[in-house]
Order: sequence, then structure tokens, then C-alpha cells
Amino acid sequence: MSQPTSRRGGGGGETRDTDWDGVRLHVVSGKGGTGKTTVAAALALALAAGGRKVLLVEVEGRQGIAQAFDLPPLPYEERKIAVAPGGGDVYALAIDPEEAMLEYLEMFYGIRRVGKALTRIGVVDFATTIAPGLRDVLVTGKTSEAVRRRDKLGRRAYDAVVMDAPPTGRISRFLNVTQEVAGLARVGPIKHHADLVRGVLASPETAVHFVTLLEEMPVQETLDGVAELRETGLPVGGVFVNMVRPALLPERALKAAAKGRFDSAEIALGLKAAGLADATAGASAVAEALAAEVAEHALRAELEKRERAELEEAGTPRYDLPLLPDGADLAGLYELADALRAQGAA
Repeated sequence: MSQPTSRRGGGGGETRDTDWDGVRLHVVSGKGGTGKTTVAAALALALAAGGRKVLLVEVEGRQGIAQAFDLPPLPYEERKIAVAPGGGDVYALAIDPEEAMLEYLEMFYGIRRVGKALTRIGVVDFATTIAPGLRDVLVTGKTSEAVRRRDKLGRRAYDAVVMDAPPTGRISRFLNVTQEVAGLARVGPIKHHADLVRGVLASPETAVHFVTLLEEMPVQETLDGVAELRETGLPVGGVFVNMVRPALLPERALKAAAKGRFDSAEIALGLKAAGLADATAGASAVAEALAAEVAEHALRAELEKRERAELEEAGTPRYDLPLLPDGADLAGLYELADALRAQGAA
């Protein structure tokens, strides 16, 4: 991807030329197990770098953001959780659908205290059960409000908002709020609220990104998710290929190994020449084990190459994120954020 160029802006921290200039809401989805939350957290850090202010939003109630940043469970309020390279700030919000419902009742009907009573008798759960789309409208609406919010001087409250969204299989329905509330209300506050949310989600200020691995199922779900978003008129962002392993052998050696032409006897000679195996029998045993590992690595490399070719069909920008040898700890998040910036994703 293109390398970002930094320049100093006015009042909003460092501004940069990136692949997503003008985008203020980054929705991150992905098949379970691909590292979706980790990538969303790294993207928030990358976007905040250089003195910017970014809000990272969680909508599934899993406290994944707290775990990613090694923090206690987050309350239902916006709070600062990290400092990005260059002095930017990352804030977090773990949305509680029940609290969002109470806020909605107060905002549009002025019945906050009644809402608390409703919670005790289960009416809030009842409402979101008979109208599951309403829950999605509420949590996406809370995120959209943060995107639109301005301070008393008319400045944006946040330079960008990153949403750690539901998995790929549910993302299109989750974001298609107009369709979800069609059977609930055609006029009134709910319809007006849904239209405001849709206005943000379908605008050029939004990009829906997908996280995948170079494996068959995650890649296919990514391609399906991209196609569904385009069918519903929602803006497709980039594809983040996570946990990319480095190439350990030259291309020619990989091809030979994949075809079973990697000679263990040659490996044994190399081991003996290096003084790593004295006995001929020992050298042969080690060489055979290494040859098997090389063959396995080569087959995986061939699979990953095919999956990369499949991802080309999406026609979207693509970013590679390395496999972190020590796992996705806090230091790893900053490493991934640096990788995203280097590729122009933030």
C-alpha cells in the first residue's frame, strides 16, 4: 500500500495522507478467531497517532477492548484508555444495550425514571426480543452520535471512531438499520433515529473493514461480506490480513518442497557440515524431521498464495499484519498500529 505522508494540521493533531482520507467511522468486522478486536484496537491506536483523539467502541458486550488493553472491565461511559505514538489519545466505550435503551426513552419520550422501572420488570428485554432490530439500531445509533457530536466551539468531539462490530456473518444485517426497523415504525422518533444512523453508516465518512486469515473459510466469509455490503449500498473499506507468517524459504525452494522434491539427504549433509549432527543415523533422523516440516510449510505457503489470489476478487485495499510471536499483548497492539501506519491504513 502507499506510504502515508505526515503534515501538521490545525487543531486536530497531525493530519496524514492515507487510504481513508475523509473517513471518520471505521467499522471492523471479521470471522470469529481472526483477531477482529485486536485489529480494531490497533487501528484506533494508529488513527490516534500524532495527537489525534479517537473513540474505540465495543457493541457485543464481551469486554474485548478491556482485555486487549489489559484493563479491568469497562463501564458504560467514554474514558481514556491509551496514549498513541506522538501523543494522541484513545478513548473507549463498551455499549450496554439496556443503558442505551434507557437513554433512548429519556431522549425521545422523557421517561428515564419509568425506563428504570421497566428494566426491573423485564420490559426492555421484552422489547428487544420481539424487535431484535431495535437493539442494533440503539448500539449503532450510539456510535453514530459520537461521530456527529461537536463541542461548544463546533469542533468534532473525535477525529475518528472505530467500531469493533459483530462477526462477518451478521455485519450486513447489523448495519442495515433502515431495513431492521421497517416493520417497527414508519414515522416517529424510532424512524427518525434510524434514518439519522443510516445517514452516517451509508455516507462516505464510513468504511466497513474486514479482518481475515489466509485460510479458506475466513477468506470466503470476507468475500461474501463484501458482496452483501455492496448489495445493501453500504461502504466497503479494506481487508486486513492478520497473523501473516514470514516467508522462511526462497520461492523456488518452496515450490520444490510442495512437490516433494526437497531431499532430506541433502539436509543431512548440511547438518553434518555444520557440526549439528555427528552420527550419520542421527543426522538422517533430524534431516527427515526437518524435511517434513519444510514440506508442511511449503504446502501452507501454497494455500496462502491461493487465498491471496481469491482476496483480489474483493477489489479493496489490503493490509498485512504480522503474526505476533509473543501474542497480542499491549506491546503487540502498538506493533500492529505501526504496521498499519506504514501501509497507509491510518
